[in-house]
Amino acid sequence: MLVQRLAELQVKLQYLDSMYRARQEDLQQLTQHIDQIGIPAENSSAFTLPPQELRPEVKQLIKNMSGMHAATGVNPPIMLRLPSSYHFLPHLLDDPSSLRLAYLMTKNRNGVSVVMGVPTVRREKQSYLMDTLHNLIEGMSVEEAGDALIVVFVAETDLEYVLQVAKEIEIRFPVQVDSGLIEVVAPSPAYYPNLDKLRITLGDSPERVRWRSKQNLDFAFLMSYSQPKGTFYVQLEDDILAKPSYVAEMKKFAIEKIARKEPWFVLDFCQLGFIGKMFKSAELPWLIQFFQMFYNDKPVDWLLDHLIYTKICNWEKNNDSCKRDKAKMWIHYKPSLFQHIGTHSSLKGKVQKLKDKQFGKVALFFPHTNPEAEVLSGIKHYKQYTLERAYLGETFFWGLLPQPGDQLLFKFATPITIKRFFFKSGNAEHPSDKFYNTTVEVLPVEVNQNGLSLNMTSDGYVIVGLGN
Repeated sequence: MLVQRLAELQVKLQYLDSMYRARQEDLQQLTQHIDQIGIPAENSSAFTLPPQELRPEVKQLIKNMSGMHAATGVNPPIMLRLPSSYHFLPHLLDDPSSLRLAYLMTKNRNGVSVVMGVPTVRREKQSYLMDTLHNLIEGMSVEEAGDALIVVFVAETDLEYVLQVAKEIEIRFPVQVDSGLIEVVAPSPAYYPNLDKLRITLGDSPERVRWRSKQNLDFAFLMSYSQPKGTFYVQLEDDILAKPSYVAEMKKFAIEKIARKEPWFVLDFCQLGFIGKMFKSAELPWLIQFFQMFYNDKPVDWLLDHLIYTKICNWEKNNDSCKRDKAKMWIHYKPSLFQHIGTHSSLKGKVQKLKDKQFGKVALFFPHTNPEAEVLSGIKHYKQYTLERAYLGETFFWGLLPQPGDQLLFKFATPITIKRFFFKSGNAEHPSDKFYNTTVEVLPVEVNQNGLSLNMTSDGYVIVGLGN
């Protein structure tokens, strides 16, 4: 336990050191700027930075070189300018607000152990974002939720759409938004280059080049925003399913590796794409810079592989040696903690049916007991998945396409007092097979005149639940 605690402190120190270096960089840039503009000091007509201290023998050498041009070359007033993001993304210089956030909903939670980035875009067919967030929240304990942060990056420039997403998140998850567990962020339209004028690479269609290039820039933005907020960063997607206690499992695995002094660059908690990839926040700048340099050239998961290849592999050795070396820095966790559930990709027209076989079986229903009741359904069931068996806790109900006005009725043998109910629609394997525009209604034995009539239907039922 002590060893793991020390390992946790070690990686935390690495994270804090990266934050300190960021402040050092700010100070260095300010110093260079002051030197360039030449702000005059008090009682002086010019401003100069203090020269580097010279060793006595160097001073003597310069003295002996008096009168020579070579003696005047020490401490010249010229600062070296290193390449920055602006060299790889020159369009950012066209608008002063290019790196300014267009939207931010936050409670300023910082210093957590695990930050999870969830990029989302407008999908033509179906959005899985709310189901994904619900699953991520349900899979956390109170302790996990207090030491984590979910950053939803709405990678769209339509502010009206961004506001709609943020509004729905706050309505669906008010407690998590208020506590700071969930943040919503969106970029300035000027953050993106003209995506219609990208170079065609890899022989891909213009649509695919646009899609994967934008995804690289999206990931770079999300990682840049998330990097100072926690010790570890995990890249997720908006159409996934997570196993219970996934945050604790990821953190435990990472700390164990550090405690054993096993170096790693990425811990992989899902076998698919870029889902479930954990990095030390202090090392995210490697990825961010790499994505910016080659955003137009390769897909994001290829770039991750190329970066690790460049850092690890010896070109003079064979491919098997490279694979072994990469496996030491790119460590796969089994069984997987995340599963891909989406069918319709964010790339228009692309159907994505990939599943992580390491994830295992997903619980499609949970056994339960209900009060005795007669069950009636206006929706024809599919195979053995009847409403009666679902009510008895034996399986889930799966029916054919509901029609307007269809009803599911539960007639209790005797009147009962209902304090609460749980009604879940859709499951992990068929997330789109669920009820839409649906109400849950109860028929009271006696009508309470102190306000219940506000939600009462014309035939005496009280609306207690709404589903869209």
